[in-house]
Amino acid sequence: MAEHALIHLTASEAAAEIARGAISAEDYTRACLERIEALDGEIKAFTHLDRDHALSQARALDERRAQGQPIGPLHGVPVAIKDIIDTADYPTELGSPLAAGRRPWKDATAVAKLRAAGAVIVGKSVTTEFAYYHPGPTRNPHDHTRTPGGSSSGSAAAVAAHMVPLALGSQTNGSVIRPAAFCGVFAIKPSFGLVSRGGVLPLSRHLDHLGAFARSLPDLALVLDVIAGYDPADADTRPFAAPDFRAMQREKPPVPPRFAFVRTPVWDKADGDTKAAFEEFIAAVGSAVEAVDLPQSWSEAWEIHRTIMATEMAHNLAPFVARGEPSEMLRKLLSHGRSVAAVDYLGALAKVPRYAASLAEIFDTYDAIITPAAVGVAPKGLGSTGDPVFCTLWTLTGLPALSMPLFAGEGGLPLAAQLIGPFGRDGRLLRTATALIEALAATQKSPRRSRARG
Repeated sequence: MAEHALIHLTASEAAAEIARGAISAEDYTRACLERIEALDGEIKAFTHLDRDHALSQARALDERRAQGQPIGPLHGVPVAIKDIIDTADYPTELGSPLAAGRRPWKDATAVAKLRAAGAVIVGKSVTTEFAYYHPGPTRNPHDHTRTPGGSSSGSAAAVAAHMVPLALGSQTNGSVIRPAAFCGVFAIKPSFGLVSRGGVLPLSRHLDHLGAFARSLPDLALVLDVIAGYDPADADTRPFAAPDFRAMQREKPPVPPRFAFVRTPVWDKADGDTKAAFEEFIAAVGSAVEAVDLPQSWSEAWEIHRTIMATEMAHNLAPFVARGEPSEMLRKLLSHGRSVAAVDYLGALAKVPRYAASLAEIFDTYDAIITPAAVGVAPKGLGSTGDPVFCTLWTLTGLPALSMPLFAGEGGLPLAAQLIGPFGRDGRLLRTATALIEALAATQKSPRRSRARG
């Protein structure tokens, strides 16, 4: 296979080709590195990259296979790691000069699992400052004058630009789903506690999630199979018999899925393209989707999220900001967090289970909730990372969420739907998403803006 064709393989396809000996881990890694060298001067998805080190990992994996040793499900597949996730062989500088020169002594749990599965840790992808709003240098691969989103900006852009087939990111508000939407790739924010945050910069214990970016749903199932599971280093994970996410993603649902179209109290923030795309989507899927409204009183959920996030970030980032001045946006958030009374913080935490319980009732009738992933296409300019408002509620309640590039908006730019599933049913959510894409393709009633890929 020609090297230029290798970069278009999904992770699942590449792993299968490497496992059967059709291509080598070194050739595949080299093709990705050449793509990075060709494009990253403009896109700026990576902050730490070592070509020789990446190729050395790939050669070692090829030697392992040649010796007949067991290989893992990601054998030879390059993965980019967001720069708030610790790596023993690369710096982890948290997107801030206040952490310059920081070198962890061991891998984060998720990175260690990736290595054990045979992945090539190709480099560290750009994050915003301490994974908050202040942008990094990354540009949107579809239009370099637009934001790729944040805070997992480099991870989303690297996958979208075919520099790597997989990347890890994190989400405390909308930092996986939103950049995936802007860059036109698939991404998953798993159920809270499914994936360990051991070795990841803690921002908010009650809100932090580790997620992944890919160019297909099977690839998200593949990476979940590797990184999900209990870890004593993360007290919010629990021992469980991990499901086979790849098998579940491929299963046919016992009955055609039903979807709840939930506008949420922030629907007015959606732009015209987004509203039109969802109108066309609803017309395309017909009786499989029904509108479900949340009480307007739920609008306080966004302020509850901000209270929890600001308070916990003010505590967790204190050692770093003691070294110097962060950006104005982060400084304001941390100042707000320090001003929150303990009774208000505890009151905010106490309300979250009520929202989660009410949302759980929706899944008694519907297989998934569908709603926008972002207010519209990626905004022009690089001075902000866009609005995460359509992600906040699902992060607050810890539900699994997928970003799916189903539509195109202004100028053909990616416009995504967000699919949310029942807590702890991430495999079922992947199955439902696959069925939705297949149903749209089979009926040929996909909206004219459709760009779905299964």
